Amino acid sequence: MKRPKLKKASKRMTCHKRYKIQKKVREHHRKLRKEAKKQGRRKPRKDPGVPNSAPFKEALLREAELRKQRLEELKQQQKLDRQKEQEKKRKLETNPGVKASNLEPVNEEFGQRKAKNKAKAGKQNPKKLYCQELKKVIEASDVVLEVLDARDPLGCRCPQVEEAIVQGRQKKLVLVLNKSDLVPKENLENWLNYLKKELPTVVFRASTNLKDKGKIIKHLKLKKRAPFKNEVCVGKEGLWKLLRSFQETYGKAIRVGVIGFPNVGKSSIINSLKQERICNVGVSMGLTRCMQVVTLDKQITVIDSPSCIVSPLNSASTLALRSPASIEMVKPVEAASAILSQADARQVVLKFTVPDFKNPLEFFTLLAQRRGLHQKGGSPNVEGAAKLMWSEWTGASLGYYCHPPTSWTPSPHFNEGIMTDMKQGFNLEELEKNNAHSIHSIRGPRSARSILFQSSGLTNGIIEEKDIPEELPRQKQQEEGEDHNDLDSDQESVDEEADEESLAMVPAEETWALPEESQADESAQSYISDKMAEEEDDAYDFSTDYV
Repeated sequence: MKRPKLKKASKRMTCHKRYKIQKKVREHHRKLRKEAKKQGRRKPRKDPGVPNSAPFKEALLREAELRKQRLEELKQQQKLDRQKEQEKKRKLETNPGVKASNLEPVNEEFGQRKAKNKAKAGKQNPKKLYCQELKKVIEASDVVLEVLDARDPLGCRCPQVEEAIVQGRQKKLVLVLNKSDLVPKENLENWLNYLKKELPTVVFRASTNLKDKGKIIKHLKLKKRAPFKNEVCVGKEGLWKLLRSFQETYGKAIRVGVIGFPNVGKSSIINSLKQERICNVGVSMGLTRCMQVVTLDKQITVIDSPSCIVSPLNSASTLALRSPASIEMVKPVEAASAILSQADARQVVLKFTVPDFKNPLEFFTLLAQRRGLHQKGGSPNVEGAAKLMWSEWTGASLGYYCHPPTSWTPSPHFNEGIMTDMKQGFNLEELEKNNAHSIHSIRGPRSARSILFQSSGLTNGIIEEKDIPEELPRQKQQEEGEDHNDLDSDQESVDEEADEESLAMVPAEETWALPEESQADESAQSYISDKMAEEEDDAYDFSTDYV
């Protein structure tokens, strides 16, 4: 009964009614338990699989495996298509007028080339397309920023690219030491003193927690608190002043190209300068596949570029650290072992909290047990541990450092005249003050908590398309299945985990044929068709038990 002056009716009831309801509920539950006890527990029926006496068992299993691969490829393709559609919608919604206003003078130059790339994307080798895009960025730039990983600056320098930039003496080359918060301060100062003798060098730490453009920040109601370590950008003011001083000396608007090897933080630096997530970034390598123009203001335009191609003639550790496809092209244990061979074993033990080890295989076994990586049957997953170690080493969280060479010697492609020309037009005194302030504001790790790594020196790269080696047939089949049309878009979305990225390279399907005798056996063919029909209905994967 609804009481007056109250919005809701009361839920109170008499004790007699409440007890009666509880009794009925107990009786209902008792009845269900009794019926279940009579029927007994029914275990899920296990599919017996293909019996050993069945004809063409291997052919059936192969067919099931191929069907599984096709399903995985279809899921990956659908996921990529959805991500591309979301990226296009996001750009149209958040930045509808940029192409018409800011990027119009720049896009007029590259419009025809971009259309040609779109037509040739499905036919050419993607590495050759990367070289084309990289050369276009170098040609269009007045200042080139070569991004170096502060953990191994010498290993991130490419002499072939630097020689192509400085040979005309019309472009300026500036080094940017990114990820400077992952090395000790003393080591960072030593590298800065070593590199600035040759080229202008900027200490930088990119911000990795930027909001997408046009998105509303949903945490306005939360209390203000100190920003996290990776939210603060260090070195932005110094880089801005350096570019501004050169623009004033140059007398007109400048274009700044950003180049470097994979996963050094090229796109993160652009996002930090723009203070929003314009370029997509992620933990995986080789995300940027085409040049992208970003307007900072009326006088400065930044051009993002694909990664430099690593020459296969480099050492195994260099290929494992700088090549995006190294973990797929070679065995993960071999790639991770090459990295581990150049690291201090004692500091690796302390960093990963594992016992002492005698060889890399023993280390991966201990790491798998430590991280809970086990295969079917309880044995440690050595390959998974190697992939984990490789991803942490190439990511932006593990702290390691290299010592600079004891004596300074200029690079072979530099001389006194080139080094003097590269420093003209920049305010080096102000840059030195800004670098000192950046180093003071960075809270780097201690040397005892970092891992000492032995650098392999300069990394040879490939800038000419003719120098790219021919690929294996299997590698060609894998890359033909990829969607190269995303070179026309800005970048691929990277909201995937490291495990999902490894599924992108699915082996090519292999065709198989039944023997002639089986084609004459009608009973065998009917058995196969019935078994395949049951497999499609139950969506059961025979390869899990028999492959």
